[in-house]
Amino acid sequence: MLEVGGFTPLSTTDWPDRLVAVVFVQGCPWRCHYCHNADLQPRSGAPQGAWVQALDLLRRRQGLLDGVVFSGGEPTLDPSLPQAMSAVRALGFQVGLHTAGIYPDRLQAVLPLVDWVGFDLKAAWADYERVTAVPRSGEAVQNSLNRVMTEVRERGIGCEIRTTWHPALHDDHAMGKLGAQLAACGVREWVWQTCRPTPAMPIELAAACREPSTALLGRMAQCGMRVVLR
Repeated sequence: MLEVGGFTPLSTTDWPDRLVAVVFVQGCPWRCHYCHNADLQPRSGAPQGAWVQALDLLRRRQGLLDGVVFSGGEPTLDPSLPQAMSAVRALGFQVGLHTAGIYPDRLQAVLPLVDWVGFDLKAAWADYERVTAVPRSGEAVQNSLNRVMTEVRERGIGCEIRTTWHPALHDDHAMGKLGAQLAACGVREWVWQTCRPTPAMPIELAAACREPSTALLGRMAQCGMRVVLR
């Protein structure tokens, strides 16, 4: 059964232009320095019966919501994700997925069940370890992004490619490298999210949080993509 660490019954921000519920799946193998859901990193700790309760509420929300987003943590870590997505589709909901692309094969297995993907990019492929603390983590992400972009081209699923920017972790050169790599993968719009301080964030990182400059965003647009600040 899906390990659910949290549930939001109504969100207008987790899937653009959709009213959705959000299921937060417990567990993530990465330890990104600015993680906003650090309580979801351990695989254990999900409340007993949380998925059953979420399904019961979703049955009562049929006709009132557009879809359900599976977020995390990293949802593709959970082997029960395909069954959970199928259950949601059977209720008549569209399915969204937030993923960091950690597991390419598991991602590929659920993509046929997905209508929209929010893909979190951390850094240029070679720089991933500096953010995730996991060696060679960028290789899997590049693989996953290529698979998602294939689904976008062939099946027309929706997709948002986004990066949470922090000046201490993403200098201009590093972001330029990532922008070039995304453009080469066929990405046409790149969403930047400003990093917000959290209680779990190291003090020095929290103090350095700020928005990127207009000049930096303009330079990123020269990679051939529309760059959006959120």
